[in-house]
Parts: sequence; C-alpha cells; structure tokens
Amino acid sequence: MKPIRVVIVEDDPQIAEIQQRFILRLADFEVVGMAHSLGDALELIPILQPQLLLLDIHFPQGNGLELLRELRSQQSPVDVIIMTAATEVETLTEAMRYGVFSYILKPLVFERLEKSLRAYQQQHHQLQGLTSLDQQLVDRLIAHPTSAHLTSAHPSPTSASRLPKGIDPLTLDKVRTFFAEQPSTSFSAEEVGQALGTSRTTARRYLEHLTSQTELQADVAYGSVGRPERRYQAIRPPADARSTKPS
Repeated sequence: MKPIRVVIVEDDPQIAEIQQRFILRLADFEVVGMAHSLGDALELIPILQPQLLLLDIHFPQGNGLELLRELRSQQSPVDVIIMTAATEVETLTEAMRYGVFSYILKPLVFERLEKSLRAYQQQHHQLQGLTSLDQQLVDRLIAHPTSAHLTSAHPSPTSASRLPKGIDPLTLDKVRTFFAEQPSTSFSAEEVGQALGTSRTTARRYLEHLTSQTELQADVAYGSVGRPERRYQAIRPPADARSTKPS
C-alpha cells in the first residue's frame, strides 16, 4: 500500500525538521513537502496533493486557521492535524469546526505524534475499504482513537484511569485481540508491531504490561544466528476452567 503523503506547514525550519525526522521513523508515511509560510502552503498543496497536513497556528504573517478556512472553501480533501503552542479554547473550537483530525500541543513528543498518525492511518485505511456503513462503525470512525471519550468495542478489564503511563486502552485492546485470535502462536515484539502498525518499542511496552498482568507469557527463543529473542504468547486457561458442554 502506498505511503500516506504528508506536507508540513511550520514557520520555524528547525521545528519542521524535527517533525520530518519523527515521520521518517514511521512506516507508511512520507513527507512530500514543507512550507514555512501560509502563502507557500497554498501553492504547494494543489501541486503535491498530500493526504495529510501538519499545520501550525501562529505565523509571522497570518494564522493557520486562515489557511484551513481557505482550504475548506476550496473543497480541498486534505486532512489536517494541528500542531501548535496555541492553548486558547477558541482556537481549538474553530479548528474542530473545520474538521481537524487531531490537535497536538507543543512541545511535540514523538509518542503523541505517532499516536495521532497511526489513528489517522487506521481510519484512512478503513474508509478506503468500506462499501457500506452501520451506526456502530460510524460512531467508531468519527470518535477516532485519539478522542478522550472513545470507548473500545471490547472493553478492557483494566480501568483506563489505572493504566500505567504510556499505555493507551485502545491499543491495549488491539494487542489483546491479536493474541486472542492466535492463542497457540508466539510472537516477537517486532512481529506484533508490524501487525498492529506500531514500532517495536511501542509493541514491547504493551507486551510487557500484559505479561505483568499474567495475560501473556514470555519465553526466550534463539534464532538461526543464535541471538536470543523474547517471544510472547497468550496464557490459556486451565482445562477445568474452560467451558464444557452440559452433561
């Protein structure tokens, strides 16, 4: 599948470079252009036709919301993630009114950007593969995974408020579902990351959490070159705890 095309609109070249380096760490995304002014952005977007815009708010000449307003008046299909130091409620309200996918406050943290981009990637791919809708699917698509009020279709037994820092309940549920569907197979952190569209480091964080909760078991295996590798597998319930047919 082709990578998602991204244009960065940020007046500070150093910050724009940091954003580009972050995106380079993520598979399935590519930065196709950078604009350091709103005028340059208006010229670049129709030419490069990105699917996603990373847009700042404050510029020496103008405001990112002005660009967003202009794009919507032109019926531009580009999606937008705001990345800004603007903490005014009015700014967020107007950005939401113009349909931004996410609103990230600076200073930018890689894990927060990764979370929004993966959520966008998931929604983008889901929409491409749809032929019809039902209400449950619409609710899940509109309340995307970066929304604070989103609840999983398969609720986690652990309250989200009690989860460790860096553990997102939706991603945790995806990991649980992944192992529930393949209970007899063990996987490395890299394999789980590839399957779920996350980095190996992120996958390992969730795997170790589930191991500490005795939902997964971890063993050390040795590859063909003799390097040890930690592999994870679902812990199956004891035989007497599994459901049996009534006599």
